[in-house]
Amino acid sequence: MIIRMDDATADGAAARAKIEAALRWLAIRKDGTPLRFLRYAIKDPTSESACLLGCLVEPTTSLSAATPESRAFAMWGLIVDEIGKLGSAEGSRRRNTLIAAFRLSPIPVGETVWKATLDDRFRQLIGLPGVFGDPPPTTTTPMHKAWRRAVGKLADCVLQKLDLLRCDGQEWQNYVEIGLAATKQPSRGRTVCGQSDFRSGFRAPSSEAQPVFLERMVVTVVMHREMVLRRTTERDVIACEDGVDVFDALASVGRTSEFSKLPVKAIWACSLVARRAVQPGDPTAARLRFRKVLRRGDRYHFVSETWDDHLEERRSWINVDVDHHGIAAGTLDEGGRPVAGLTMQVNFDQHCLPEACWWYAETDLERLRRPPAGDLHLLEIGDGFAQHTFEERCQPRENYGIAFRWPPV
Repeated sequence: MIIRMDDATADGAAARAKIEAALRWLAIRKDGTPLRFLRYAIKDPTSESACLLGCLVEPTTSLSAATPESRAFAMWGLIVDEIGKLGSAEGSRRRNTLIAAFRLSPIPVGETVWKATLDDRFRQLIGLPGVFGDPPPTTTTPMHKAWRRAVGKLADCVLQKLDLLRCDGQEWQNYVEIGLAATKQPSRGRTVCGQSDFRSGFRAPSSEAQPVFLERMVVTVVMHREMVLRRTTERDVIACEDGVDVFDALASVGRTSEFSKLPVKAIWACSLVARRAVQPGDPTAARLRFRKVLRRGDRYHFVSETWDDHLEERRSWINVDVDHHGIAAGTLDEGGRPVAGLTMQVNFDQHCLPEACWWYAETDLERLRRPPAGDLHLLEIGDGFAQHTFEERCQPRENYGIAFRWPPV
């Protein structure tokens, strides 16, 4: 006997299959969070992310006054909300496997950060008391079985909500708030001064590292033709030890030992003092002194600026050297404003725009090699403004930045 499905049933089954495939694809990414790929899918309709996640992000176009950020947070909030409703209790296998798959809070006690691969994240669930058996399993087989059932159920729930939301953009706003809240949830683990350990998931800094961790760093660069005219840096730091009252900013635009010629200016909540070069020929560092002495765990906001009156050095990149305890993962609010992590902004000279611009992280190869067309590292230049927020943690002893290629002379 042949059972025939009507067109509506067949369309519904196909839509569900696409959503389940999209959810699975998000969960197995090793190189970023689900929110990161939802953003890519919205910002670049020609990308692989857009091809695979179109069934999730397309309905968010009904969101009123939508920006790419608000649309990404809306879809992320919907996924997070539906995960929270699955399973009968905190001990639910389905809910716990979904939390691990999508890197949500809470992280199991004893862990500090979700691992990169899906199987490794499932392995982090082995020690959950009583969830996957007593005694605990020795493999991740129970987690994978629960995941197969859970992702199918999640796809059903997401499909039902998308059908309701597709025509009512006002309803999306609640999910925007849920998505924003989910990115700010503290994880379980060690605590410092009663707060989540801000250095969880970071490599060890060098012995000479400055004793601060950056919650937020915004670097804004103004170019004159192919040279840097001004570089303004906002920093929100957390002290990693008692007695912190200074931050050293390298005066990299000019080389001088004369304090009066230091190309660094204290803009907000700090004062400028000179620190002489250690070796002859080294650039002088500008020591920025805070208005108060910080204790371990204290937060502080200050702003400095570097400029170049000579404009002699042609630039091909803008770099941040992480000479401290690291920078938090990047987060934007629904309006696209940076609220955490490293954000770099370049205002190019309207009369001298580069032919390509891209962001790089950690490797010289990424900095020096222009990415191919369609690569997610490429940044839009448009009317002369380029911006990138680094969504992953910026590790100590590494370099991050924006590079550009000038047209041939």
